[in-house]
Amino acid sequence: MEATSLKTLSELAFRKLKEKHPTVPGFALPRLKYCDKTANGLTKCIIDFINLTGNQAERISNTGRQIDNRKTVIDVLGSSRTIGSIKWIKGTGTNGTADISSVLNGKSVKIEIKIGADKQSDQQKEYQKKIESAGGIYFVAKDFKSFYEWYYITFEKI
Repeated sequence: MEATSLKTLSELAFRKLKEKHPTVPGFALPRLKYCDKTANGLTKCIIDFINLTGNQAERISNTGRQIDNRKTVIDVLGSSRTIGSIKWIKGTGTNGTADISSVLNGKSVKIEIKIGADKQSDQQKEYQKKIESAGGIYFVAKDFKSFYEWYYITFEKI
């Protein structure tokens, strides 16, 4: 099933590419290969799948930003050295926010990506409770196969 779900995603992407470039023969178009073994790979798989099925999805980042106060100076002997420091400023987003925010068949859906032994933090669990109590849907994706199955069970029956 895992190979089937990734093949389906690849086929959806190929069909969309053919629609976008109707004059290019099929053999000349690239076939996208998807991999869900890393957090970035799984995030790309899910976002592409949601967008290719006529829904909307986007990646959410709450890492903050870096301020670089370093300067390179040349001393009287002609040697250069770097002085100053790098500082991180806290992000302005909600703590515990999900990795993907989407709208599926008119429903607000938040998707958290967890690979391997990675677990939800207490802040993420609290965020999940808030989303679900507000009527939204929250899903923790560990691989594309489980997301794909969940999607069809949850949204194809509507």
